[in-house]
Amino acid sequence: METWDAIRARRNVRQYTDQPIPRDHLERILEAGRRAPSSSNWQPWDFVVVTDREQLVELAKAWPQGGRHIAQSAATITLVGREQEEERQRSWLYYDFGQATANMMITATDLGIGSGHSAVVDQEQAQRVLGFPDGYFAVVMIGLGYPADRPLRPILNPDRRPFDEVVHWDRW
Repeated sequence: METWDAIRARRNVRQYTDQPIPRDHLERILEAGRRAPSSSNWQPWDFVVVTDREQLVELAKAWPQGGRHIAQSAATITLVGREQEEERQRSWLYYDFGQATANMMITATDLGIGSGHSAVVDQEQAQRVLGFPDGYFAVVMIGLGYPADRPLRPILNPDRRPFDEVVHWDRW
């Protein structure tokens, strides 16, 4: 898939088939996250990949209201970072993690793999399941799997604000 097509085809997928994701595809998605730009090349992330069904079910409990798709995913990548005391560092961290997340989700789409992000509300549950050390926190989870509802293809009429309403040339 071409980059522009992958961007237009990416959507949140929360219903997956039972088909496992090949290891080399997971590694490519992870490499896309690892190569994401970050403030001063800080690279504040660690990625924890889960493919075991029982562990995925437990991980989904980190956000029971919105993360149910995590339990059904073929794999979930949790992006983990070190807790930051300074507000400025926290804002950089979230921006950098957003870039890594977008890179991974676009790459998954390029491979025909659906993705759905999830917040992490219960940090203690995430830490129990994933085993990351104290002083770190789970920033976001990305559920991955082959779409059960419809294949990924460019969306011709996305549910987005009109271009001319969003884009301002030279001044607001």
